[in-house]
Amino acid sequence: MSEYILETQHLVMQFGGLIATNDVSIRCREHEIVGLIGANGAGKTTLFNMISGQLKPKSGKVIFKGNEIQGSSPHQACRMGIGRTHQIVQPFADLTVLENVMVGALLKHASVAVAREKAEAILEQVGLTPRRDVKGGDLNLPELKRMELARALATEPELLLLDEVMAGLNPTDCQGVVELILRIRDSGMSIILIEHVMKAVMSLSDHLYVLNQGCLISQGSVEEVTNDPAVIASYLGEKKSAET
Repeated sequence: MSEYILETQHLVMQFGGLIATNDVSIRCREHEIVGLIGANGAGKTTLFNMISGQLKPKSGKVIFKGNEIQGSSPHQACRMGIGRTHQIVQPFADLTVLENVMVGALLKHASVAVAREKAEAILEQVGLTPRRDVKGGDLNLPELKRMELARALATEPELLLLDEVMAGLNPTDCQGVVELILRIRDSGMSIILIEHVMKAVMSLSDHLYVLNQGCLISQGSVEEVTNDPAVIASYLGEKKSAET
């Protein structure tokens, strides 16, 4: 049995003449947080879409818990234990926060009563219990981000893909999400996150991968990656200079 809960091997995704990802191989161990960084358009969300079943790769493999799953539907990937959030949160605007999260729980629990119980526990976990009866369309951005995370958690994943869950948040809200992600990891979950908030990425990641124009240009510890001249030149740039 592999020590990695997820491996991608030489993934290629092409849209017409555009190669969105080219020979991308990443790995995530159980109970590990892996960071995925790179400029907008580098291929990060495309990679998530191949892992979670939204896209079928042109070539390459997605291996989850030792089984090849490339080409599975999003529904199948979710049932297998892959949960994800999306950059743009799209709540069921007319459903309450509790009902939004129950939708995720109903994937694995046919009983509405059980789904409600699971959803209530997750709302407590993410700090949204006081907003449980508010309609999804009435939440502010930090609340929407937490509800999106709660909906993913409600599917009871073993691997959680987080796509910019801190985008648009102020530093205080970001720190709250960092602490929440660490608690989720400590509960036994494996996490891969796409994020541009570098302070958060550096404090969370056990291992980092860097994409540039669809290609993997660096990987390693936070220290190794942030001192890689290729990463500084292509992505960190002034951010790195400002920190040193």
